[in-house]
Amino acid sequence: MVDDSLIAVICAYFRVSTCIKVSTNIPLLQIKKNNLAMKITISGSLGNIGKPLTTKLIASGHEVTVITSNNDRIEAIEALGAKAAVGSVSDAAFLKNAFTNADAVFAMTPPNLGGSDIIANTTAAGKALAAAISEAGVKRVVMLSSIGADLPEGTGPIAGLYNIEKIYEGLENVSLTFLRAGFFYTNLYNDVPMIKGAGIIGSNYPSTAKIPFVHPEDIATAVAEELQKTASGKNIRYIVSDVRTPIDVAKVLGTAIAQPELPWIEFTDEQALGGMTQAGLPEEMAGLYTEMGSGLRSGKIQHDFLSNTIAVEGKIKLEDFAKEFAARF
Repeated sequence: MVDDSLIAVICAYFRVSTCIKVSTNIPLLQIKKNNLAMKITISGSLGNIGKPLTTKLIASGHEVTVITSNNDRIEAIEALGAKAAVGSVSDAAFLKNAFTNADAVFAMTPPNLGGSDIIANTTAAGKALAAAISEAGVKRVVMLSSIGADLPEGTGPIAGLYNIEKIYEGLENVSLTFLRAGFFYTNLYNDVPMIKGAGIIGSNYPSTAKIPFVHPEDIATAVAEELQKTASGKNIRYIVSDVRTPIDVAKVLGTAIAQPELPWIEFTDEQALGGMTQAGLPEEMAGLYTEMGSGLRSGKIQHDFLSNTIAVEGKIKLEDFAKEFAARF
């Protein structure tokens, strides 16, 4: 009699996905993807997520194509061992070509697509990505989404991701994971001028608000896991590194930069909007960020994550990020 594990290896080798499970209860398709190279296309260029993700996938032996809009990135992409595909994430024809023959795709819509019509532009990019996924016949997709993407409005720029999730839900014959990320630690770099200029840190939500934070490295780890995972249907996964309050942020970051008494100041919506526009942010974008802050203040953006007692899977805590923050301060 042929051993079950030998049958598993044979089925994996010939890319048969309907074999029995081995005695370890690992699906055969899982074995295939862990041991044989996949062709994976990722969007996001070599940003805070794209670079560590590319590095992880290449180290696992996969063939990676990185989408970038910048020709200057080609050399850096190739230096990592990946291929570069230069074009726009709003160009469905370009994306179809980049996705053709890919076993899996990481779909990330760039933030702040233009200074006006931001939600519409974000949604349009999502439509182009979805059309390309469908036309290229991609079977496995991981989409970067956000906490609050369960809500259609009142969430600022996150509303565009709600729209894209709904578009992707219409994709047929695609195994899809919506990876809803927390509030990026790296957004806190935007507060450096405020800290240096006024000796404070703050926004239009209170010091006691519970905020799910995430580090881009933890996102990259989760994306790599999902791209190589056997899954079916449409699934939601949250990726959060730490849940902390703004007063924690002020204390931990302040201590790291030798300002242990750094206070968190809650601004009104009007003050937040005025401060961002005075700093040069386009009015529409500033309005969206103000609305997002209001959503964090009310708790609705983080409600789905917090109310369902979802595990905090990320490894990089606020204290870890504080070291990075201090190095760049």
